[in-house]
Amino acid sequence: MEIKHNIGFVTLLLALIAGYCDTVTFVAADSIFSAHVTGNFIVFAYQFVKGSDIHAWVKLLTFPVFILAVIAGGRIAGKVLNHYTILFWEGFLLLLAGIIVAVLNYNGLFDDVMMYTVVMITVFAMGLQNAFGKLYAKETHGPTTMMTGNVTQASLDFGTLIKNGFKDADALISLKKQLVTILGFLVGCFLGAFAGKQLGLVTLVFPGLAMIICYLYHREK
Repeated sequence: MEIKHNIGFVTLLLALIAGYCDTVTFVAADSIFSAHVTGNFIVFAYQFVKGSDIHAWVKLLTFPVFILAVIAGGRIAGKVLNHYTILFWEGFLLLLAGIIVAVLNYNGLFDDVMMYTVVMITVFAMGLQNAFGKLYAKETHGPTTMMTGNVTQASLDFGTLIKNGFKDADALISLKKQLVTILGFLVGCFLGAFAGKQLGLVTLVFPGLAMIICYLYHREK
């Protein structure tokens, strides 16, 4: 497999998709994060103290769903040779989620229960991406679903460059890698915000298709 020659592209794509999905579900599905699920604890706590109804408690379901997805990712990794098989299933779930929304909207059957179901499918897909990042750390420049670590590393690299008059080659290379991830995630957030506001959860078909294409491109010949 020629994966090692495409690390930059894969990192950019995964970061973009994570930012996109995280924002789409937040904008179009009751402020639920699908990639950075611990953020839902904050939203839940805020809504709880405001006296919100049962809908606030649904956010807590993202945590066990995420855990199950990571476990499933580990099981998949143990049974296949192609690392990108995990990403295929991620893409399949995102595509399925978008199709479910399209079909139910067309028939006038899309309600809150189905909205939360689609969100949990998306959370599961993001859990698979997190599992991919942990199991195959060398396939990307770093975490693609949470930017805190990447921003920390980029800050350290930038500080090193300033200290050495921008002549530290290793720090410069590392900074460039972090910027690919951070900017990819940011662009994904903007795209997800626009898509979520204008079209809603049906737009999950786009990252789903992109992930499946990524898998087909990197599968073993």
